Amino acid sequence: MAYKSALSMGGPEPGEDQKGSAMAQTSSASEGVPNDEAMATASAGREEMASKLVHRFALGSGVAGLVPLPVVDVIAVGGLQVQMLRRLSQIYDVEFSENRGKALIAALAGSMIPTTSGIGAASMLKFVPVVGTLAGAFVMPVLSAGATYAIGKAFIQHFESGGTLLDFNPPDYREFVRSQKEKWESRNKKSGAATTKF
Repeated sequence: MAYKSALSMGGPEPGEDQKGSAMAQTSSASEGVPNDEAMATASAGREEMASKLVHRFALGSGVAGLVPLPVVDVIAVGGLQVQMLRRLSQIYDVEFSENRGKALIAALAGSMIPTTSGIGAASMLKFVPVVGTLAGAFVMPVLSAGATYAIGKAFIQHFESGGTLLDFNPPDYREFVRSQKEKWESRNKKSGAATTKF
């Protein structure tokens, strides 16, 4: 009787439900084991998303560098850098601590002494009416954007290698940060040259 009601309701014939169940178990078991190709694709997608995020925050830091008030511009850039690190931590599923993040960013920024000195000087220039504000408006955005880009790329490299905020050692990334900052500057020089040709 149950057989007839199953057929009349469009249900499976006897024995079919076991086959479907076994097939479902087989496919779910194979889905549970990640293969190298899938992991590489996921990692590449994550790295691309993180790089786009760093680029956006670098541009945002450049805009924050335009704030005409001395010191406020530096605080705004620092806040954006901490927010960038928070978002990168989310992308890489790394536990984030705001205090630790601020300390690491400050240590990385300290490894870029000429840049951070330039950022401070550009900010202080804004105290000088008109001329200082104009000079600061030209220098501060470039330095802020370059520093943010380099810091973000350093954290991407660290997180990609499986690191966390707890095992991040800023001196290990000193040369990497410098090379990324130079890469940012050369990229912007090329784009600036391309726009002046038109």
